[in-house]
Amino acid sequence: MIDVTLETFETEVVAASMSQPVLVDFWAPWCGPCKTLGPVLEKLETEYAGRFKLAKIDSDQEQQLAAMFGIRSIPTCVLMMNGQPVDGFMGVQPEGQLRAFLDKHVPSAEALQAEEQEEEAQDALAEGDTEGALEKLQHAVATDPANDEARFDYVKLLLQLGREDDAKVAFAPVIAKAEASRRLGALKAWMDALDFVAAGAHGEGADAQFDAKITANKRDFEARFGRARWLMARQRWQEAMDELLEILMRDKAWNDEAARKTYVAILEIIEPPRPKVAEGQIPPEDPVVAAYRRRLSSVVLS
Repeated sequence: MIDVTLETFETEVVAASMSQPVLVDFWAPWCGPCKTLGPVLEKLETEYAGRFKLAKIDSDQEQQLAAMFGIRSIPTCVLMMNGQPVDGFMGVQPEGQLRAFLDKHVPSAEALQAEEQEEEAQDALAEGDTEGALEKLQHAVATDPANDEARFDYVKLLLQLGREDDAKVAFAPVIAKAEASRRLGALKAWMDALDFVAAGAHGEGADAQFDAKITANKRDFEARFGRARWLMARQRWQEAMDELLEILMRDKAWNDEAARKTYVAILEIIEPPRPKVAEGQIPPEDPVVAAYRRRLSSVVLS
């Protein structure tokens, strides 16, 4: 719990709500109902253990803030998320109703635990501990099956390690969402490429076969697309995108924009986690991803 003033409002409420829900309690020392509600909110903040932050504003002392929120009676509580008010209530509420109000908006304990495990997994990867990262991501997905970010990282790492069957099992619960999700769709495109290579028995000699077809006909887009998928299956990402660009330069709309969609999928796959930076700074973009994004824009917009 923190007491907020006009001077600290931007930092303690608006900025803080970008990463954690903030419940703002407008109260006053003379208000009897406020004295009833306040301790219950403080108790819930402790029990929820970081799932939301409680900010208290003395509406008598901070009349400008009270006016900003249109406060007409106290106690009044406003829930801030991503810098904006999203919900609220007036008056004293039973503890059960307060819990229901919070549970409607704040992340579950499982979701927070999964996020922590995912962050630990990224730290492990940065240190070269692949197995440790894989274990933490597996736990994150098991803890919070709805965390698609953790699932994306988990399936991606399994595929990078060549554990295709395990990746497909982990991906199965969200396969229906792949069409509507760029990141999940990218994983499906990768697995489709692996299936294409396996079904066509495209071994090491396949590259020469694709090249021969392309040399004979530079507009053999099936051969070019097949070669791009063969390169994807071998995680030769830049070469795959180069081949897809060759299709796009000749026919952007070929096969329902298959080349562009696959190119975008590869960008999603190869983009590394953004490094942590100081508040207010923009993390640098990966130079390879940035360069290939520019190349795609140049071709598509030409």
